[in-house]
Amino acid sequence: MKRCFAVLLLLAFALPALAAIDVYPFDSDAQQDRFHRLTEELRCPKCQNQSIADSDAGIARDMRERVARMLRDGRSDEEIVQYFVDRYGDFVSYRPPLNARTVVLWLGPGLLLLGGGLAIVVLMVRASRRADREEER
Repeated sequence: MKRCFAVLLLLAFALPALAAIDVYPFDSDAQQDRFHRLTEELRCPKCQNQSIADSDAGIARDMRERVARMLRDGRSDEEIVQYFVDRYGDFVSYRPPLNARTVVLWLGPGLLLLGGGLAIVVLMVRASRRADREEER
């Protein structure tokens, strides 16, 4: 029984090694570097918190294949990113442009930090005034 369990355990650890690795032939190392940079810059629409380079989702695999094909066709990085933005929206880019639809993404964290700091200052001033009033009594 222990031997059967050990074999099953070894098989379970070996399964990730059977995962397919995508290999894309490129004309130059520069194209390969661009491919890696672009696949790290584009977000998987299914996984949402993984780049298409890190995702095993089918759509990420299709996107990697499309990036490789577009690179071999001579498209620029901007054209490739714009293709995916047109297809999936600004969310697909880890660096979305600043426009009316994405202004919350760019300004939201700063506004939340500023609002939280302002709230702390207001609470401290109120507490100080209460303490001063209680001392006067």
